[in-house]
Amino acid sequence: MRIALFVACYNDTLFPQTGIAVTRVIERLGHTVEFPVQQTCCGQMHYNTGYHREAVPLVRRFVEMFRDAEAVCVPSASCVAMMREHYVMMAEAENDPAFLTDVHSLLPRVFEFSELLVNRLGIEDVGATFPHSVTYHPSCHSLRMLHVGDAPVKLLRSVRDLKLLELPNKEQCCGFGGTFAVKNPDVSVAMLTEKDACVVQTGAEIVTALDNSCLMQIYGGLHRSGSKVRTMHLAEILESIEPIEPTGGLA
Repeated sequence: MRIALFVACYNDTLFPQTGIAVTRVIERLGHTVEFPVQQTCCGQMHYNTGYHREAVPLVRRFVEMFRDAEAVCVPSASCVAMMREHYVMMAEAENDPAFLTDVHSLLPRVFEFSELLVNRLGIEDVGATFPHSVTYHPSCHSLRMLHVGDAPVKLLRSVRDLKLLELPNKEQCCGFGGTFAVKNPDVSVAMLTEKDACVVQTGAEIVTALDNSCLMQIYGGLHRSGSKVRTMHLAEILESIEPIEPTGGLA
């Protein structure tokens, strides 16, 4: 299968290793990864902040870049949630029948990374080995909007030598919420403090998620408190095929 990678703008800027890991996993499974180099942003930040008109060109660019893709993989649940929840409504507001048709045609071929593996490709064991203890944080968008269910957990349970530890109060938000963390810093920090306490309580070496935005928030609190718990996107764990030591920082 030809699988196009929409890496997401913040991954491209801050967490390029996630896109590399996604590519390696998909290619290891025998598929071809394509990367349209002119891709930009899904428009989520603009739209959620109230700049609806400014987000439309980004939606049009996404459709143009990926209209011919057999499948589109996005290592960001929040970006996929933006697409599924708002793209049709935005296209309808444009009163452009061709644009709306293109959006309807493309969306069924867009998958968050764990969705692609488990639901589209029917794979739970990608041949990974990761001899570390891990806890999984289900980000709000993956949990409440995409309803990815246990797909990420199935993938983690299939990783050799990985010890999966349950995260207490896992359904609680980490407090990031994009610009929410900037506009409401006190509330955001309070939510983060509770989330990080739950992470530390597990005793895990690594906390993983489907969104690097959440992991960036979680790591910030852990780092400031002196915790040695590290963060890794799910794709980076699944990429590992031999024992490795997690690197420092946002590994």
